[in-house]
Amino acid sequence: MIRRLLNLVPPGTVAVGAGLALLGLASYVHLAVAGHSLTEADYNSLSVLWTIVFTLGIGLFMPIEQEIARLVAARHSQGLPPGPILARGAALAAGLLAAVVALIIALRETLADRLFAGDGTMVTVLIGALAGLAVAHTTRGVLSGLQLFPWYGTQLGIDGGLRIAIVAVLGLNGVTNPVWYAAVLVIAPVAGAILTAPPVLRAIGGGVPVAWATLLRGLGLLTASSLLAQVVVNIGVINVKLLDPSDVATAGALLSALVLVRIPLFVFASLQASLLPGLATSASTGDLTGFHNLLRRALGIVSALGLTGAVLAVLLGPWLVQTLFDAPGVLGHGDFAWLAVATLAYLWAMVLGQALLALDRHRAQALAWAIGVAALVVATLAPVSTALRVELGYAIGSVVVAATMAVLLRRRTSPSTPTHTPPLEAVTPGVTGGI
Repeated sequence: MIRRLLNLVPPGTVAVGAGLALLGLASYVHLAVAGHSLTEADYNSLSVLWTIVFTLGIGLFMPIEQEIARLVAARHSQGLPPGPILARGAALAAGLLAAVVALIIALRETLADRLFAGDGTMVTVLIGALAGLAVAHTTRGVLSGLQLFPWYGTQLGIDGGLRIAIVAVLGLNGVTNPVWYAAVLVIAPVAGAILTAPPVLRAIGGGVPVAWATLLRGLGLLTASSLLAQVVVNIGVINVKLLDPSDVATAGALLSALVLVRIPLFVFASLQASLLPGLATSASTGDLTGFHNLLRRALGIVSALGLTGAVLAVLLGPWLVQTLFDAPGVLGHGDFAWLAVATLAYLWAMVLGQALLALDRHRAQALAWAIGVAALVVATLAPVSTALRVELGYAIGSVVVAATMAVLLRRRTSPSTPTHTPPLEAVTPGVTGGI
């Protein structure tokens, strides 16, 4: 039975999934210990920093990981080393990081006052955490492109294991300064990248420098899609802080709730590493039947996971966030219902987005996310409570994205419509990283 289930998922899923499972557990442990150790105001600041780190970090550096992965995979299939790709990718990641850091420094006082209750040290930690994700995603791109999925999973596992160990020490020693809990987001990813560097260093090799156009092709649209996707899933915590700065309870409670209802996203992240190549293979060979079968299977898997998670979240969510994270009891069963619906729709959007990428339709994917963000903004303006506004934004935005992608995909892959697809090596993916 177990072997049959494993055969349903693409190769590499289990290795990456194991690392993601530990990283996911680390998120719960991290927030749980912080929730029991910090005041509501300090936990609020940590929640906002957490949200910004993963919105910008994943939004900006995941596309670079994906582009490095696809180009390394293409070179690897030709027997060429990944060194030139890594050099360009690292330079691009460093340039993006420098631009973001410059902006953060310029707005340092404003960010500290509006988001972190005047604590400028949290802004410094924010910069360090973004730097850590830049390093991690760059090296993961090489590991993914070389199909070194056990090493990829190991990096995720080290990141998660260190988070658990460090916050356990902080909690046991009664540390109540939010800066230390935030600093974990700097230390863990950097250590994971360093400890899994050997296979990357062994494989680097030399060669003629790769043209910038090779790496930048489609990267702008991919980055736009990635950032917009992170806005849809994460902006709620920040919106609570901006819409009602005096509400120090809801932002922290919302982050805790989101971590619970988004458990199925970890499963999709492990599936993503090999879903896109499978879709691309079918598309590039003109096998629309195989393409649709794989797409339906992926949608079926995430739907089952999303619905199961939704039932558990609605029934147990309010109790779990108070018990596990010591969150204030400001969210009820209805709040978890909206968050669960939103997460299910978001999962559909992520799968459908992979199908669009397999058809080299970067522009269509970016358009769908842009329309979804616009719907989120409109929904957030509804004259209801702050919590419900951000929940509606997440739900409506996700549903609109999924629906838009379904329409665009159906128009492109209908039997009467000719399908133009790129060669497989043009779309080899990375994998969605830590949370």
